[in-house]
Amino acid sequence: MVPPMVSRSRLKSILTGVALYTVAAAMVGYFGVNAYTGKYGLNARQELDQEIIALTSELARLKQERADSEHRVSLLRSDRLDPDMLDERARFQLDYANPHDLVRMSGPDRTR
Repeated sequence: MVPPMVSRSRLKSILTGVALYTVAAAMVGYFGVNAYTGKYGLNARQELDQEIIALTSELARLKQERADSEHRVSLLRSDRLDPDMLDERARFQLDYANPHDLVRMSGPDRTR
């Protein structure tokens, strides 16, 4: 009786199948890792969301600051000049204080 021969074509087909599955698993793993940690991945999206929140709050603060500044400027317009605002700005510009004013001095490191 002749012993059965191991066919190289059967071994080759098994190794080819294993190699294809290994390459496919490596590709899926690569794209999976990049989907999570890549430039446009989930982590980057969370960082962008946090940056959007921070910039939105800064924008709201700056809009409020601008509205306050516009209001102060509108009080200095010649058509509706507020005497108190004019007096305040003149004293600030000239470094002048009325003798009846209460002046609060800051520390030596602050000039104004």
